[in-house]
Amino acid sequence: MDRAARLSDTSVPPTADYAAALREDLRRLWLNVVERRAPHIAGWAEDATSALPAEEDAIPCLQAVSIWFQLSRIIEENAAVRDRRRAEARDGAGAVEGSFARAVAGLEPEMTAAQFEAMTGQLSVGPTLTAHPTEAKRVTVLEIHRRIYRLLVALETQRWTPREREDLMLDIESEIDLLWMTGELRLERPSLKDEIEWGLQFFRDSIYDAVPQLFQRFIAASKDRFGEAAEVTPCIRFHSWIGGDRDGNPNVTTAATRDALRRSRAAILERYRTELRAAAARISITSRIVAVPAAHADAVRIIAGRSAHAADLAARNPGELFRQALTSMAERLEATEAGQAEGYATPGRFAADLRVLDAALSAIGADRIAERFLRPIRWQAETFGFRTTTLDIRQNSTVTTAALTEIWALSGAAPAYGTPEWSARLRRELGLADLTYADRARLSADTVELLDLLSLMREARVSDDPDSVGPFILSMTRSSDDILGVYLIARYAGFGAETLDLRVVPLFETIEDLRRAPEVFDDLLAVPLARRSLRERGGTIEVMLGYSDSNKDGGFVCSTWELDKAQRRISRTLARHDLRPVFFHGRGGSVSRGGAPAGRAIAAQPLGTVHGRLRLTEQGEVVSSNYANRGTALNHLELLASSVMTHMQTRAQEAANPEHGDALDALAGVSQTAYANLLQTPGFIDYFQQASPVEELAMLKIGSRPARRFGARSLSDLRAIPWVFAWSQNRHLVTGWYGFGTAIASFRQVRGAEGDRLLAEMFERHQLFRLMVDEVEKSLLLSDMDIARHYAGLVADAQVRERVLGLVEGEHDRSAAAVCFLTGSATTGGRFPLMRDRIERIRPQLDRINRLQVDLLARFRATPSDRAPVALMQSMNAIAAGLGWTG
Repeated sequence: MDRAARLSDTSVPPTADYAAALREDLRRLWLNVVERRAPHIAGWAEDATSALPAEEDAIPCLQAVSIWFQLSRIIEENAAVRDRRRAEARDGAGAVEGSFARAVAGLEPEMTAAQFEAMTGQLSVGPTLTAHPTEAKRVTVLEIHRRIYRLLVALETQRWTPREREDLMLDIESEIDLLWMTGELRLERPSLKDEIEWGLQFFRDSIYDAVPQLFQRFIAASKDRFGEAAEVTPCIRFHSWIGGDRDGNPNVTTAATRDALRRSRAAILERYRTELRAAAARISITSRIVAVPAAHADAVRIIAGRSAHAADLAARNPGELFRQALTSMAERLEATEAGQAEGYATPGRFAADLRVLDAALSAIGADRIAERFLRPIRWQAETFGFRTTTLDIRQNSTVTTAALTEIWALSGAAPAYGTPEWSARLRRELGLADLTYADRARLSADTVELLDLLSLMREARVSDDPDSVGPFILSMTRSSDDILGVYLIARYAGFGAETLDLRVVPLFETIEDLRRAPEVFDDLLAVPLARRSLRERGGTIEVMLGYSDSNKDGGFVCSTWELDKAQRRISRTLARHDLRPVFFHGRGGSVSRGGAPAGRAIAAQPLGTVHGRLRLTEQGEVVSSNYANRGTALNHLELLASSVMTHMQTRAQEAANPEHGDALDALAGVSQTAYANLLQTPGFIDYFQQASPVEELAMLKIGSRPARRFGARSLSDLRAIPWVFAWSQNRHLVTGWYGFGTAIASFRQVRGAEGDRLLAEMFERHQLFRLMVDEVEKSLLLSDMDIARHYAGLVADAQVRERVLGLVEGEHDRSAAAVCFLTGSATTGGRFPLMRDRIERIRPQLDRINRLQVDLLARFRATPSDRAPVALMQSMNAIAAGLGWTG
């Protein structure tokens, strides 16, 4: 078919759905670009069954299929948003899964408006953007994707003439052409500045705009139920780790953190100025026609009069009080960014001025104008402040321990960490009114850096936006001594002696640490300084849970259940101290890093552990998946907030069945044993390194962070991200299912028919177990043992190869059989038709890229160098694009 025919052929078979028709349209455009830019591979692109060419000849083929995978994702995103709109138009907002309207409709019938307002006043959801793993795609590529998405939205309308529609299609084709000519592969590792800009781009492109719309949906839902709107509170609080997370990343210094704070501040202040000027251009109300009541007019004049150019404003816009005031506010924001005294002292003062203008407009019957032009800015101010995000600080406990050891060594020999002497000295010094001065000139650069960082955090607490810097998140928290050590270093950095205005958030990552967490809090709260400091936070303590390392440590089933139990135990422990936890879930995109449908994951949280407040990480490609476009961002944020609201109202219909907990204990124990046996199998590390591209992944320039924390070469020190990435690339995906089949088979063998009955009951009634089964099934759907065997062929020792691969294949069969038993299905994947269909569509392309990658790895390892071939790196990108995640 020639190019003109492709563009004009817009017929769709009557049985095809919207997404299928869109795929056909974009496939035509994609093929046009392939024919133009690489005509020698056009036949290959048409035929997904032919083998890829070898070596560098594969580069254009890989580039083409990677672009197609990305276009397919954009199509799915567009179709999902469209389906939601159509469902709301057809059945009302209450019919839309994850909407405020649906959550409000499910409230107790007797709830009053006042009770609802009190409840939602406690609602707080904290999405936290992180750059690990950062996108395998560049910001430039993400921007092209966004433009394609917006063109697809434009295509949805039915008003276009054939010529106009053809123009839109040509525009889309030109963007696909740009993707080809831009190149998606990073040839240089992104800098930290690049990552900061990457994160801010999502706010500029979608999140700033989505938040006011989120509040509008909340208001509409509350009006429908109660006949009046609940007072909107900023239920969303954005955090970021980009520029604050220094755990294993030497590029994140105090200077870099200052730069991240400055750039985030500049981004939101610029947005406010732009929107204020736009509002001033539109609100052209003159007192010659509409008289503003005197009290309101005087209040508006006060705002306008704060400008150094008030007289000029009045002369330029005589009688136009709102224009004068809005222009004055924009000027004050310029002074705020410059740090001048004329600027706003706090975001609250800025929001108060907007409230004054809002009230004045309402007083003259122009409430809708206020709703259109002023309230969105106020809601942004209440959400983003003068910061955009709250920048969290993260560091590893080994670093803080080393720093404290060095400070103590200034005055003599320091006790060894983990000894009673260490604990005793730590508690004794925390109780002193004054500490010995730590001479920074005698300390190492690393310890001085940590002291400087804590000093920066103390400064931020007295800035015009105290929320600009968040908590100090302590990775690998093993004991109360780790947390108390940060407190003591903070005192050396200038914090007070009575209470510390510093939140230290423990991050429990391994299975052992999760089990020890309640004891850590009991020990911590026995220290007076810690107890006083923690009680300053309104009776809540933030606790972070690590999904990635706990999975690497104990496998999927064990990790999932231990995380659930840890939340229950921590909640009970803190309740004895009249405190409540706010859990921060360190989730990733893949199943093995906690990735699961957000609404279901929140619903499966243990009752009594959410209390209306929840934080979670949004990592790497998950950020672009959830926030690349305004419609997607809005729907995702509404889903998060409404799911937490629903969880607040969930009550146990019956007492928790102790049989279910006992069964999950048994399943987790057997699963962990099976998983540990795999990792302890002789030659396993050799198998992992040789049968996956884990070593070569470090050459893929997808982030500023090293693949290992401290340069060690042990499995335990490998970051969870490359661990999952590698098992995904070679299609084993053991991190998402290994141990499940053995656990179910063992349980059935030991418990017999009664065990079968109990498992069926749990699958039907236990939300967490059902979620586990679902996610195991999805992981099995993505895995492929035929492809896994190709990668295993890279293992030099045949005995190691067959030993480890035999374990993986056997467990894969058992896990698939277990899923089929629980679901009553003949095969896996049938319960998820959309996902199954997507995988089947891309499987031919994905499989041949995997086979090519095996060949490329073999050739590269035969003659290794410091720089991997472009084709090998492109194959990693393409597989990640097909699966939908890096790690």
